[in-house]
Amino acid sequence: MPLSRRALLSVVPASAVLAAAPHHAAAAAGSPADTASSTRILTNTVALLAGTAESNTRPEVAAKLAAMDTTARQRLTAMAAAGSGELFAGLRLGTSDTNLTTTFQYLYEIALATVAPGRRPSGPAGDRGVQLRVLEALATLHEDYYGDQSRGYYGNWFNWEIGISTHVSRTLVLLHELLPGHAPDLAATYTASMDAYLRNGRNGDVDLDSRFHTGANLADITANRILQGAVLGDDARVAKAVSDQSTVLATIDPYHLQHQVTDGFYADGSYLQHGSVAYTGTYGAGLLSRMVQTLAVLDGTDHADGGERAATVLRWVTDGFAPLVFEGWLMEAVKGRGVSRPTTGYADTGTVAEAVVGLHDHVAAADATALASWVTYVWQTSKAAPDPTAFTSPLTVARLADLLADPSAPARDLGPAVRSTAFHAMERTVHRRPGWAFTLSRSSSRISRYEYMSGENLMPWFQGYGTHHLYLGGQDQRTAYGVDHLTVVPPQRLAGVTAPVEERRTVPELYGTAWYDNPAAGFTASSESQNTYVYFPRGTQDFSGGATLGAHAAVGMVQSDDAAWAAKAAGALPEDFTAYRDADAVKSWFLLDEEIVVLAAGVGDRAGRAVSTTLDTRVAAPTDTVTLTGALRDGRRWSGTGTAPLAWLHYALADQDLSVGYLLLDGPRPTVTLDTVTRSRRLVRTANPDTPVTRQVFSLSVEQPAGAAHTRLAYALLPRATQRQVRDAASRAPVTVLANSVTAQAISHRRLGLLAVNTFTPGLHRADRLTVDGPASVVLRRSGPDLSLAVADPTTGRDRVTLFLRGRTLRPAGLDEGVRVSRAPGGTRVEVTTRHAYGRSFRARLR
Repeated sequence: MPLSRRALLSVVPASAVLAAAPHHAAAAAGSPADTASSTRILTNTVALLAGTAESNTRPEVAAKLAAMDTTARQRLTAMAAAGSGELFAGLRLGTSDTNLTTTFQYLYEIALATVAPGRRPSGPAGDRGVQLRVLEALATLHEDYYGDQSRGYYGNWFNWEIGISTHVSRTLVLLHELLPGHAPDLAATYTASMDAYLRNGRNGDVDLDSRFHTGANLADITANRILQGAVLGDDARVAKAVSDQSTVLATIDPYHLQHQVTDGFYADGSYLQHGSVAYTGTYGAGLLSRMVQTLAVLDGTDHADGGERAATVLRWVTDGFAPLVFEGWLMEAVKGRGVSRPTTGYADTGTVAEAVVGLHDHVAAADATALASWVTYVWQTSKAAPDPTAFTSPLTVARLADLLADPSAPARDLGPAVRSTAFHAMERTVHRRPGWAFTLSRSSSRISRYEYMSGENLMPWFQGYGTHHLYLGGQDQRTAYGVDHLTVVPPQRLAGVTAPVEERRTVPELYGTAWYDNPAAGFTASSESQNTYVYFPRGTQDFSGGATLGAHAAVGMVQSDDAAWAAKAAGALPEDFTAYRDADAVKSWFLLDEEIVVLAAGVGDRAGRAVSTTLDTRVAAPTDTVTLTGALRDGRRWSGTGTAPLAWLHYALADQDLSVGYLLLDGPRPTVTLDTVTRSRRLVRTANPDTPVTRQVFSLSVEQPAGAAHTRLAYALLPRATQRQVRDAASRAPVTVLANSVTAQAISHRRLGLLAVNTFTPGLHRADRLTVDGPASVVLRRSGPDLSLAVADPTTGRDRVTLFLRGRTLRPAGLDEGVRVSRAPGGTRVEVTTRHAYGRSFRARLR
C-alpha cells in the first residue's frame, strides 16, 4: 500500500515530497511561465520586502537587516523546540486561529531573512536548506491545519480572509524561484484554499457589495491577490485585483454611495471604517501603507495607472493625516479600539511616515519636496522619532536617510501652524495654534460613540462623547496621553465628558466572552447586531458639527443615549443584554486663538443619578511637580485641591514649562483633584501585559448629586497660558456669553470682533444682531469694512439655513456657491442651501 505523507516525510527530504505532489492544480490555474508584468511584480515585491543589493549595503539599513536576522533566528529556535501539535514552541495548533496566523507569520519572517541580499556575519541569509524547511512547513500546515475547509474558519474572520493570506502570499513571492523545482503545486494549492476562505466574498473572489470587503480590508485582500496572481503567472487575476483595489481610491459621497460602502476617505479628509468609526489612525494608516506599497509593486508594469493612484494618496496625506500628527504624535481620536494598544502615538506615526517616504518618488517635484519637509519636521519635533527598523521595507529605510539629509527640504509641517480643521464626516475637529493642539471627538446618529472589539478598548463608553485631548508643544506625549492615560483615568473622567456616576462592566465581565453570544437573537462574533449594539454603537441625536471661518470655529453636540440603550428601552433586545443609559447635556465649543470656550446647558440626568462633568483631565509622571493656583470669585487667592467658587485656575508642570489655564465663567462650584493612581494596562485591553502604570491625575470637574436639577456651565481653557495671563484674562473678560440654553448657545469675543452661535431647535434664535432660523452653526467676524461669516448645518438634514443680520443693508463681496444675500426690512437676509453638504461650512464676505 502507498506510504502516507507523514511516513514519507520520515524517509525522504521535504523537497522530494513537494516535487512529487500532483500537478493538476497548477495546470488549472494557468502556466507558471511568467508574463512580463508578473515577473516585474515579483521582482518589485521582493525588493520592497527584502531590499536590494544596493539598499542593503547602506549603513542606515544595517540595523533593519540585523533585526530581520535576529527575528529569523528566534523563529528557527522556536521551530526546533516545537512540541506535538506545534510548528513553533508555544503556538499549539488546531483550535486557535491566532496561533495559526502567527505560525504563518513566523514562516514569512524566516523566509524574509533568507532572501534579503547582503552578506551578514550571522543569520540565515541565502540558506537554501532553511528555505526548503519553510516550504515543507507550508505543506504541513496546509495538509494538517489549513487545507480542510470543514475544519477551518474558526475564530476571527479577519485571520482567514486577510491575515493568513498576507503571510502566505508574501512567503510564496519571496521563495518563488524555488517553487518550480521543489514545490510546483504549492502556490496553486494555497491559492485555491485562500479563495475558498473568502467566505464573505463571491465565488472565491472579492465581493464589492460585502460589508467585509471595504476600505483597508479590501486593500489588504486585493494586495494579496495581486501577489498570488504574480506567483501563478495569472495576469487576469492580477488585473481583476488591481481593478477591485482601485475602488478604494474613490472619495466617499454619502449621498451617492457605490456598493453601499461608507468606508473610506471623504472629501473633508475624514476616514471611516466599519461604516461609522473614525479610524484614520489605524485602518486608515493601514490603507495608506498598502496603497503606497501597491504603487511600488506595480511600478513598471502594465497595471500602473499613470499617477492617478499617487495623486489620490497624496490628498489623503495632506488633508487626512497631516492635521492629525502633532509634533510626531498621531492623535488618539482616530484610532478606534487601537487606542488601548501599548504602541505609542510616535510609533503609530511611523506607519504614516514610511508611506510618505514611499510616496515621495511617485509625485511631482513640488509635492515631493513638501513631503520630504514634512518627514524631516516629524523627525525633528518628535520626542521619540519612529524607529526605521520597524519599517516594512529596507528601501524606505534608505530613502528616509536621503530625505533627512536633503538640505533643499527643510523641516516644515504640511499645514499652517494656525488652523482649524473640521472632519465633518467622522465628527472630529482639530484646532491648532503654535505650541498646542486641541482635538474634539463627538458622535451622533451617524458616527459611533466608540469602538470595542476582540478584548480591546474594554472601557470605551465616553470616548466620542464630547471628549477632548489638549496636546502641549514640547511635551513628551507618552507621559500625557496614549494607553497610560487611558489606563489611569476612569472612563467617566475623560476630559470634556458629562457622565452619570455609576460603575459599568466590560463586555467580558458581562458575558464571559469577548462578545455577546446569542446566535438565536442574531448575535454572533461578526454579526451586524453585534456591530450595532456592542462593538460600535452610534448615538441617537443628529446634531453634531459646526461652522469654520478661517482659523476659528464653532462646534456643537447634543448628547444622547446610544443605539443599544434606545433598542433595549424599546424592548428590541434580549433580556440578558446589558445597555447603559447616559446623562443629558447640550454643548458648544468655540475654538479661538487663545481660548477654547465651552458652554453646556441642560446638564443633568432624567433618571435622577449623580452626574459628573469633567472640564479637563491631565496626567503627569509621579515625579513631576504639579502646581495648582487660582482665585475665588471674591478675589481671594486659592491653591491646591477641593471644591470652591473658583474664578480661575492655573495648572502647571513647573519643571517642564507646561501649563493650562481655566476661566470659570458660570455654573456650580468646580472640584479640583490631584491623585496618584496606579493601574495595570491590562485594565483596558486583555492582551496587554500586566504592566502597572503610575501617574498623577489632575481633574477639574463639576459634580451634581443624585436628584439635582439640570444646570448650565460656561468655562474656557487657555492652553500654555502663564498664571499672570490667566489672571489678566479673568479680569479683562474678553469673552461674553450671550446665550446658554438647550435651544441656543452663543458668545462674542471683543478683541477678535467675533460672534459665534449654535442653535439646536426649530424656530427663531437671536444673539446680538444675528437671528438664525432653526438648527445651525454660525460664525461672524468683522474685519475692517467687511463682515465675514460661515454657516453650517450640523444635523446634515436641512435643505437650507436662513439668517437675518439687523442693521444697514450689506452687499456681497464674495460668496460660496449656494449662498444668497438679499435686502430685508431692517437688515440683510442670508440664505444658504445646505442640502447634501454633509455638515460642511459655507462662507460669505459682506460689505
